[in-house]
Amino acid sequence: MAYKISDDCISCGACAAECPAGAISEGDGKYVIDADACLDCGACASVCPVGAPAEG
Repeated sequence: MAYKISDDCISCGACAAECPAGAISEGDGKYVIDADACLDCGACASVCPVGAPAEG
C-alpha cells in the first residue's frame, strides 16, 4: 500500500529529495505522494522530521 503524507507536513522537502521513485511533489500546503508511483519503500518516512509520511 502506498504511503500518504498527513497534515503534520511542514513542507521541508526532505521526503521528496529522498524518494527513489520521484513520487513526491509539493502540493497545496503540504507535500503529496503519487500512489501509482510509490514503491512503498519507506525512505520518505525515515527522513521526515515530523513523521508525516505513513503507510496509508
